Amino acid sequence: MKLGKVEFCHLLQIIALFLCLSGMNQAEPSRSRSKPYFQSGRTRTKRSWVWNQFFVLEEYMGTDPLYVGKLHSDVDKGDGSIKYILSGEGASSIFIIDENTGDIHATKRLDREEQAYYTLRAQALDRLTNKPVEPESEFVIKIQDINDNEPKFLDGPYTAGVPEMSPVGTSVVQVTATDADDPTYGNSARVVYSILQGQPYFSVEPKTGVIKTALPNMDREAKDQYLLVIQAKDMVGQNGGLSGTTSVTVTLTDVNDNPPRFPRRSYQYNVPESLPVASVVARIKAADADVGPNAEMEYKIVDGDGLGVFKISVDKDTQEGIITIQKELDFEAKTSYTLRIEAANMHVDPRFLSLGPFNDMTTVKIIVEDVDEPPMFTSRLYSMVVSEAAKVGTIIGTVAAHDPDASNSPVRYSIDRNTDLERYFNIDANSGVITTAKSLDRETNAVHNITVLAMESQNPAQIGRGYVAITILDINDNAPEFAMEYETTVCENAQPGQVIQKISAIDKDDPPNGHQFYFSLTAEAANNHNFTLQDNKGDVSPYLSGAVNLY
Repeated sequence: MKLGKVEFCHLLQIIALFLCLSGMNQAEPSRSRSKPYFQSGRTRTKRSWVWNQFFVLEEYMGTDPLYVGKLHSDVDKGDGSIKYILSGEGASSIFIIDENTGDIHATKRLDREEQAYYTLRAQALDRLTNKPVEPESEFVIKIQDINDNEPKFLDGPYTAGVPEMSPVGTSVVQVTATDADDPTYGNSARVVYSILQGQPYFSVEPKTGVIKTALPNMDREAKDQYLLVIQAKDMVGQNGGLSGTTSVTVTLTDVNDNPPRFPRRSYQYNVPESLPVASVVARIKAADADVGPNAEMEYKIVDGDGLGVFKISVDKDTQEGIITIQKELDFEAKTSYTLRIEAANMHVDPRFLSLGPFNDMTTVKIIVEDVDEPPMFTSRLYSMVVSEAAKVGTIIGTVAAHDPDASNSPVRYSIDRNTDLERYFNIDANSGVITTAKSLDRETNAVHNITVLAMESQNPAQIGRGYVAITILDINDNAPEFAMEYETTVCENAQPGQVIQKISAIDKDDPPNGHQFYFSLTAEAANNHNFTLQDNKGDVSPYLSGAVNLY
């Protein structure tokens, strides 16, 4: 017949009570007499009590007070002249004594886990005089333990991690259960551990509570978390023992046991030839079932005809390979590129090399798409010259542009009038010949910088720009001018031959070797013999001077 927890406790109480009663003769106080000694002509016997320890069963469930033991003094002749009293811990409130017989009873249910023993003092008094007939004696009532506390996991529930692919027997975590029962008495506090849920993946050491792996090659990518239920049972796991449970959540942590693999052996992307340098062409990714550092990649272009045109880098957040342009694309020069790209793990674990190789290859083909580009001039800058004496309609020079696309659309030319506000020049829309549209004056503007536009006939929105610098050549079309208006004064006592004024002339023209001026007096002034003019032969530039002398 199986006993439940309550029935089992009652059985233990009855057994303990029997043991207590059977040992009462040893528990009763014994006295020892010392040799008699004499004082004042009288003989007096000295008495003393020696008390043994009392035991009382905890968790007594009966309705009557629980008998603990008996106090007795050999002075007591049984005639009612002696009374017994208790003092100390629990006296009167928990423990009572029959003052006539010395019988001690417990009036309340006791719990060893709350208090394991009580220290009390006993005394026998003369009932008439109320004086002690024996010296006061101290004794202990110890609470006898029963198995009334189940093991408890004070730190549960637990969480732990263990690397995937760990060998059998790898320690995961240690669980610990405590039992409030008396560890020094019987097996009430002796705990053993077992696993109720989590097999066959994990096991637990019965005595230590250390959880270990029980299967090899557990794969995080297949299942990354396990819920274990661990039981702790007292009474060394025997039937009738009390038990407690806790849960342990075990997470498999990642190791680099999965090599990167491209989902496809080849990729193809189309990009317009007008895509700017540094633009992203494509993003590719090698799949890796690992996580964190174990999934970190590096990509590189190992072969192909686009090594100098494209480059590949890694996005640290997504582990994608980013292909970007390094040089401008030109559909007319090359219509496609082929790249051989490798992806490799950055952190390879030597323990799992047999699962590799930890790199993979794929082919990326990039198709360059034609874009309707604007016309291109044969030169970035045209330099032309024309004389300022040129007549209207004089041909200055020719510019040329062409459509770089395969269609080679015809081109029409025009002048950006924002760069030729006075409309000095014209251009033939078909031939690109630039001519003069009005008279030119070098002294007004020596160089004209104009912008020529070239538009596709089929798509006028496609406009190319060319730049023309037209230098105006000088002719001698400006007469010399005096540098200023002269007004000269002379003293009446001036000496003959004395210089009284220097005069200068300027010329707006710009001959390469400088101006040659000649100075002379007008016919009217030449008849005045008081003054003469000395010509300096124009050796001063740009102001060429002569001197007026007084004679």
